[in-house]
Amino acid sequence: MTDEHPSCCAPSRPVTGVPSPPPAPAERGPHDVEQVVLDGGEFAMGDSVGDGNAGDGETPVHRVRVAPYSIDATSVTNADFARFVEATGYRTEAETYGFSAVFHLALQAEPHEVMGPASGTPWWAGVRGADWRHPGGSRSDLDGLDDHPVVHVSWNDAVAYCRWAGRRLPTEAEWEFASRGGLEGARYPWGDELIGDDGEWRCNIWQGVFPERNDLEDGFLTTAPVRTFRPNGYGLWQTVGNVWEWCGDWFGPRYYKFSHDADPQGPSLGAARVMRGGSYLCHDSYCNRYRNAARSSNTSESSMGNAGFRTVAVTMP
Repeated sequence: MTDEHPSCCAPSRPVTGVPSPPPAPAERGPHDVEQVVLDGGEFAMGDSVGDGNAGDGETPVHRVRVAPYSIDATSVTNADFARFVEATGYRTEAETYGFSAVFHLALQAEPHEVMGPASGTPWWAGVRGADWRHPGGSRSDLDGLDDHPVVHVSWNDAVAYCRWAGRRLPTEAEWEFASRGGLEGARYPWGDELIGDDGEWRCNIWQGVFPERNDLEDGFLTTAPVRTFRPNGYGLWQTVGNVWEWCGDWFGPRYYKFSHDADPQGPSLGAARVMRGGSYLCHDSYCNRYRNAARSSNTSESSMGNAGFRTVAVTMP
């Protein structure tokens, strides 16, 4: 890849003059997502095969140690997030601001609700009424999508869920360690080849000509159920493809040059938060970020139809 390859996540949300939503209530709620308990360990973090965009800061490859932790086997689903909202009355930032970013082929909205294409990425539109309950816009709903990853959640929304559930977002290092599934230096969670020997797709990404035609070879235009395809060696499902996943760290394209070697937390300050794993919109011609080492970012208040999250908790060694 070259620096000419931009990210396939949505543009940042313009928020001038709009207040942020209130934090989630302090009480704890049940987090029912299956857990994978990891003993921690050391691994080579970063792009070992030369696929990365230099502007993303996937190099230098560096040894990192992570302490034991548990991590969700899947992304948080619509059903999981609905329990949180029902218990707390929480309103996401998409609901507070009144709009979110929707991919043009996923639009299910009235014409007057479409705010127009995003500058530089005309396949994204700001859509009034798009939120986690209405992923394509006001004419869409969650019928049949309980086991799909929740989307249109900002970093702030994900943190609010974590606060309620007694969890936190993974650090970037924890996310990559878990995604690799024990395969040192591998491009993907299952190895180095995108498609299996049987010709089957192993993740939910774009096939065809981006952004006009998706040939649906993997079966999905947008999100897939969280337990689609196969889990990696640690038992995690779909860490690459399907939806981008928020991490706790601030994003810094030069951070790997200065990173701590034990449980790095990312830069102390930043303008955007790390996102990992790519999404159903990733395609080699545009956004080759459906890889273990790939990095992207967006601002904390931004939301879009291809980003969700999974959570972690500390475990005793």
